[in-house]
Amino acid sequence: MSSTQIILLYHIEKTKEMQIRQLCKRLFITVKTVQRTDYSQSLGYLAGVAGFARKNAVYLGNELPAEMLVFSGMTSEQIDLFLAEYRKMGISPIACKAVITPVNIFWDAGNLAKELLKEHHQLHKDPGI
Repeated sequence: MSSTQIILLYHIEKTKEMQIRQLCKRLFITVKTVQRTDYSQSLGYLAGVAGFARKNAVYLGNELPAEMLVFSGMTSEQIDLFLAEYRKMGISPIACKAVITPVNIFWDAGNLAKELLKEHHQLHKDPGI
């Protein structure tokens, strides 16, 4: 069965990656581990979206500061099912998760990580007294 449902994995610990791959196989979701040298490529290209070509650039920067998981071609129900099964399997959490949107589809890993970490910080900061 071919699938247009894709999950991109960035900087995921190997044991966790194997668990995610096992889950995705069961749910017929394609998994793509993004190599560090491809961090300069757009989300659209990495997810195989028509019209997105490979950039002539190799990423030579630092590793991302956090693990990232990006959903492509999945409905909210499919994402909810994945996340529910993820929790059932007891896989350790990934704080930075995103869905490819018409805005971020052009972004590379660095831009996405910056935005996700900013959102994560805003959601979890201590509001004070």
